[in-house]
Amino acid sequence: MKLLVTGGAGFIGSAVVRRAIAHGHAVVNVDCLTYAACLENVASVADHPRYAFVRADIRDAGAMAAVFAAHQPDAVMHLAAESHVDRSIDGPGAFIDTNVRGTFVLLEAARAWWVAQGRPARFRFHHVSTDEVFGSLGATGQFSETTPYAPNSPYAASKAASDHLVRAWGETYGLPYVLSNCSNNYGPFQFPEKLIPLVILRALADEPIPVYGQGLNVRDWLFVEDHADALLCVLRKGENHRSYAIGGENEARNIDIVTRICTILDAKRPKASPYADQIRHVSDRPGHDLRYAIDPARIRTELGWRPSVTLEQGLERTVQWYLDNAPWWRALQGRDGMGARLGVQT
Repeated sequence: MKLLVTGGAGFIGSAVVRRAIAHGHAVVNVDCLTYAACLENVASVADHPRYAFVRADIRDAGAMAAVFAAHQPDAVMHLAAESHVDRSIDGPGAFIDTNVRGTFVLLEAARAWWVAQGRPARFRFHHVSTDEVFGSLGATGQFSETTPYAPNSPYAASKAASDHLVRAWGETYGLPYVLSNCSNNYGPFQFPEKLIPLVILRALADEPIPVYGQGLNVRDWLFVEDHADALLCVLRKGENHRSYAIGGENEARNIDIVTRICTILDAKRPKASPYADQIRHVSDRPGHDLRYAIDPARIRTELGWRPSVTLEQGLERTVQWYLDNAPWWRALQGRDGMGARLGVQT
């Protein structure tokens, strides 16, 4: 297939681009290159004959129409989004603008293209979303495709809105779509403001490693390359107008993630004192969801997919990647918001 991937210079989007090329697809990467995007993420495929890059904003209707006309994709994989909860607390407007209005503009461009082509059944709009739209779990239970929406942050609310737009375009206009909601991703090329790369880089810099509250918030961790494979599986095999919950089957408390990373660094790059000595508990994020967990039964039973990377393997690989790729993350250190505590406004 020829895939139009939005946000393909970001963390998850670039993993999708790399895996799609490896699987034999052609890819048109559409990205406006905001602070969290980096073309180095797709440098390994930049010269591939089946890869093309277009710098464009999904909020620009004219640009999106031009992309569809020029590249004539068989499917859209929509990953472009503002995604950092802390930034959404400080500046929710950008999240509404990109995640809600941007998704609307892209849906309209996709619908116009689909109609102009005679409504081909093979066309598909894959909207990539998050489990945060479901809110917070207690000590037990898991999110599934039937969990009611209950977003608690501006980011989660903006993604919930975009999920509903995609469903509405399917029901009202018949636009073929699939939707997926994933758990927390981690792995190579993740922008350093997120928990795991932040811990690694703070540890290496001999700086305090911040842990919100007591670090008891639980997440289900999904290695990004597993997620990319799952997304391509959903695109290829998923049932039209159906959603799929994608999880890593790796639940862990934040404090345990932090201490595991410190232990890995103790072995890989030892210093005089344990890295865990740098851990500092800081004031919690406003509205911090206690626990997320995914029940991946549908994607496992219907599509035959399940994660292949354990949390231990994934953390080991991720730490090693950041140790081996210092030029990549050093180039990002001066970008907007890096090094500052975000998300403290109430």
